[in-house]
Amino acid sequence: MMPIFSKRPKYKKGERGQAIIIIVFAIIGLIGMTSLAIDGGNALIDRRRTETAASAAALTAALTRIEGGDWRSAALATANANGYNNDGVSNIIEMNTPPLSGPYEGNSEYIEVIITSHLSTYFGSVIGVPLVTNVARAVTRTKPSEYGEMFDGNALVSLSPHSLCEEDKKKRSFWIHSEATISLTGGGIFVNSDNTECAFIQMGSGSIRIQDESPITVVGGADIQKTKLITPVTVQTGAVPISYPPAIQMPKVGCGSKEAAVDEFTGKTMTAGAWDGGDEPFPPEGVVKLEGGTYCISGDVVIKSGTKLEGHGVLLIIEDGNFMVNGNAEVWLTAPKRGLENGLLIYMPIENQGRVALNGNADSRFRGTIFAPGADIRLNGMDSDYGFHSQIIGRYIEVDGQDNIVINYSDEENYDAYKMPEVLLSE
Repeated sequence: MMPIFSKRPKYKKGERGQAIIIIVFAIIGLIGMTSLAIDGGNALIDRRRTETAASAAALTAALTRIEGGDWRSAALATANANGYNNDGVSNIIEMNTPPLSGPYEGNSEYIEVIITSHLSTYFGSVIGVPLVTNVARAVTRTKPSEYGEMFDGNALVSLSPHSLCEEDKKKRSFWIHSEATISLTGGGIFVNSDNTECAFIQMGSGSIRIQDESPITVVGGADIQKTKLITPVTVQTGAVPISYPPAIQMPKVGCGSKEAAVDEFTGKTMTAGAWDGGDEPFPPEGVVKLEGGTYCISGDVVIKSGTKLEGHGVLLIIEDGNFMVNGNAEVWLTAPKRGLENGLLIYMPIENQGRVALNGNADSRFRGTIFAPGADIRLNGMDSDYGFHSQIIGRYIEVDGQDNIVINYSDEENYDAYKMPEVLLSE
């Protein structure tokens, strides 16, 4: 039997050890993939946590500063509660006011919070990445309370944040139609609805004549049948919305225990105070003059066609009814010139979602703010050369009729309010 000889494989010079090298590189690749999966996932989670903590800290800082507290300590406490303790090693927190960079650089109303997080990796050090660094930046605005004209001095303001087009005509945010013409001086028009198609509607021959450079600004979109009837400005869409209810201090006005009374001798004059006439509208039959002061009215105000009503230095608070001025009524009302009521002519609290219908004849005059933030306002002509020296504010505004509606707004003749302090996350 012949002996069996095994033949060993022959290797070329330099081939020995190649398998080990391949295995080592494969292991390094696996570690890299593992690092990418685990350490990359942890880095993404940490980035989101860092962004959340920076935003929360910046908002806390702004709110605390408005309240007069130690905003830096408050911001650090909020960051710590979100896992970043400013230890100088794993994380660093910077706070600047004004911001050191960006569009708000140098503006002291803004607070900048920057959180830098250093996250140790599990497998990344094998491939030369021992740390992952995330940097998150947040900027907030601290807008203090201000006393001044409401809604940036716009003369006509529709506050509804939403509106409809065809579904419900009573819920159109701003609608001018028929043959009515608004002649506007001293202030613009602001429409807060976010409806992208019909926040502002012009139909038929309804027209707006701006007598100066005041703008027409709309949050949503405009539906305009005849662009030439809106002059000389174009409607500016895409405006920044305001909150609803609006961030202003509502009027703190009232009548106390005082009751309104009709003069017993003439039956034509009325003194200020609270009035509840039951089913009888205000003013009582035969009254043509209101003495100066505040009238707190429960029920409807109806000024009938062919009647007259005059009142100087008066504020009419419509607590739970409507305010209706019929066509061919002669109305001359002016607001108080001092005190908490200064410049406020007609006020319907926001809970009152009734209606304000403003009409009259060529001799009618209104001076002072008409503020009905929860109500529908309808302007229906009157063709008075004096018209409204008023800022007119409602939830929805409809303008119709066939006459010229003069609105001449001046801040000196109207109501000023405190704008509530605001905290805004800007970046």
